[in-house]
Amino acid sequence: MRILKSLAVSALGLLAASPLLAQALPDLGGREVVVATEDAYPPLQFKDPKTGEAIGWEYDAMTELAKRLNFTLVIENASWDAMIAAVSAGQFDVAMNGITIREDRAEQVDFTESYMRSEMFMLVRADEDRFNDGATFAAEEDLLVGAQPGTTPFYVAVYEMLDGNEQNPRIKLFENFGASVQALTAGDVDLVLTDGTAGNGYVSANPDTFKLVGEPMGAEDFGFILPKGSDLVEPLNAGIQAMREDGTLDALDKKWFLDFKIGE
Repeated sequence: MRILKSLAVSALGLLAASPLLAQALPDLGGREVVVATEDAYPPLQFKDPKTGEAIGWEYDAMTELAKRLNFTLVIENASWDAMIAAVSAGQFDVAMNGITIREDRAEQVDFTESYMRSEMFMLVRADEDRFNDGATFAAEEDLLVGAQPGTTPFYVAVYEMLDGNEQNPRIKLFENFGASVQALTAGDVDLVLTDGTAGNGYVSANPDTFKLVGEPMGAEDFGFILPKGSDLVEPLNAGIQAMREDGTLDALDKKWFLDFKIGE
């Protein structure tokens, strides 16, 4: 994700709406809103290795939306592979998991407007020198890529880096993103495709373990997902727009992508 954008915002009131914006936002009257997340995608949402507390960009953003829109936030954990289906079935009101806005997913769930744009990069071990882009990776037939089924990185690996075969044995599937990164650390795979947000989070926390290589493989927009026809889409969009206009989203970018160091 390119976060070198203007951060010329006053330090005062970064996480609070101006009175005019607050008056314009819908009031949900304290309604309970159950939000699903996986807690495995730093710095968007993850468990602090020092305290075990669930924190991250999306936690801060959703907490701020709860304040501005006056709803009671309830967080529940769910695995990525079941998350979209669970939201579609109405088991959760919202899900936040760095979810790329895509037409095929929009057939099952509704998306809010984008709250973040990111770019896909190759996360590798810090000492990796056998490849530096998709073509050189594909040419080394013994190299493996870790991914979660049904994710953007999975499809990029299949259709942009390899041969278009979704059963290609060079793709090792994992239940969650954290498990694929653990496999990368252990040497069980040689590459994990990730958006720049999560990739930069891992590299900043472990510069001796990981690095990002290659050029970005296209941009993707993240949105929160909701059941089809949810009446929460419009209020959340209004809240996101207010946070964008008053600099709150920029402030969260600065906090989580520039200032925060995992484990410190």
